[in-house]
Amino acid sequence: MPRIIGRACAVLLLLVVAGCSAGPSDRPAVAYRGSEQQVPPDRGTPQQQPVPPLGPRSQDALGWRDCTATTKNELGEADVPDGTRFSCTHLNTSLSPTGTRRRGTMQLSLLGVGTGKIPLVVVNDVRGEQGTTFAARLALHLPERMLREYTVIGMDRRGTGESDAANCVPAQNRETITGFDPRATEKSELDELNDSIRSASKECLLELEQRAQAYDTRRAADDLEELRIELGVPRLHAIGRGEGSRVLTTYAQQHPGSVGRTVLDGAPDPVLESLARTKQQARSAERTFDAFASACGDSGNCPLGDDPRALLDGLVERARADGLPTADEPLRSGELIRAVLHGLTDRGSWPHLETALAAADDGDASELAVFVRSPDPDVNRLDARMITRCNDTMLRLPPERATDVAREWADSLPLFGGMFAQRLVQCSLWPRPQEALPAPESGELPPVPVISTKHDPLTPAEGSKNMAGRLSSGIAVNWLGSGHGALGESDCVTRLVGRFFTDGEVPPEGTACPA
Repeated sequence: MPRIIGRACAVLLLLVVAGCSAGPSDRPAVAYRGSEQQVPPDRGTPQQQPVPPLGPRSQDALGWRDCTATTKNELGEADVPDGTRFSCTHLNTSLSPTGTRRRGTMQLSLLGVGTGKIPLVVVNDVRGEQGTTFAARLALHLPERMLREYTVIGMDRRGTGESDAANCVPAQNRETITGFDPRATEKSELDELNDSIRSASKECLLELEQRAQAYDTRRAADDLEELRIELGVPRLHAIGRGEGSRVLTTYAQQHPGSVGRTVLDGAPDPVLESLARTKQQARSAERTFDAFASACGDSGNCPLGDDPRALLDGLVERARADGLPTADEPLRSGELIRAVLHGLTDRGSWPHLETALAAADDGDASELAVFVRSPDPDVNRLDARMITRCNDTMLRLPPERATDVAREWADSLPLFGGMFAQRLVQCSLWPRPQEALPAPESGELPPVPVISTKHDPLTPAEGSKNMAGRLSSGIAVNWLGSGHGALGESDCVTRLVGRFFTDGEVPPEGTACPA
């Protein structure tokens, strides 16, 4: 009993401190050119570093086992070539940051595919498909030569997939947070969301104890260093996708001598502060939906009519009132917006999203629910995603400021503004990290291609371009297509990346690949 009381008191103290923290302004930490263009700081003229050699073959003793059958099942309808084999294992990593006293371990799940002996690690967004499955899916679209030179390794990041889980948010709170009305703008309405977040934060701090602050980008970067050591290689070759790219830039800051050939397929904006960066995401999601609507109209057979935005707006209003009918529970307005956002991330899923929205307008939102609801009730992506985000950001919005932000964004960005504003609210009662993530500006890195996608609903193109500008060795590559991530989607980008990893050929600065 004394231990439980002590834990409860500690959690209460953390919540009180978090609730009293004032958030920083939403001003970018840069000058403006006009009203919109952000000007990255001058990176000077650093010494040009060579492309790292491939290095020796891996000599790891991780105890890989065949997992081809289960991986094919997870890949669903993906076309897996005959003879492709997948292997899986686990990595035990420290809960504590590198260089500090070890306070327990966490188990991370790994997957490998390819016949090469050089490891190539893929780091996915914490919010997206679990890292092992994403790496397996990406490998199916990489040049054959890459899979002969490398073994592509995917990792389920802390709290996700088959790694030690972070299931701590009570089910009722999780339902409230994921389904909450994205157009709620009054304090009395947002109080319900705040109550659920307060309960979720308290339960997670009690349940996870010392692990609560161990789900973050800084420790994910340390996990990569532990993996490199276990693999027995001097440098780690890696691909980062979206938010996963921040893990690699943090890794480069913490372990610069261990950086191998690295590609960032989209990256969070290193120039903007958290509030402005989140608004940038909401704006990019709006633009991506407009690109989706335009593509539907251009098809000549769009099932969404002349105005897909108006159709979705009407669905949101219907979902706010009574939910949209499905084969199971009604689809709530917050789930609806999340389902559309998820569908926009994959350009290949746009036809499915079109038919799902049309079916919902006709009275059956079951196909839309597939985008956002897992068929396995034990699987959730909210907990690790929310905890990692809150451990990574210093921003804590006071309730009054949160209400103002929700009202402003819901008005100016009517489809996605409210949902992105609520992401900021999710961290209001979580303890602030002790220090901010390091800025990605090392002058010691080899060339790093940074790929931007013109219409990316999660990693805006301007943010990826700013990352290429901030890195002393960044090489901007621009894909004029749509979706989240270009690698494996654009043949042009995939060829460039393939030559970079196999031949060390650096793409020309500013290369543009067609949609």
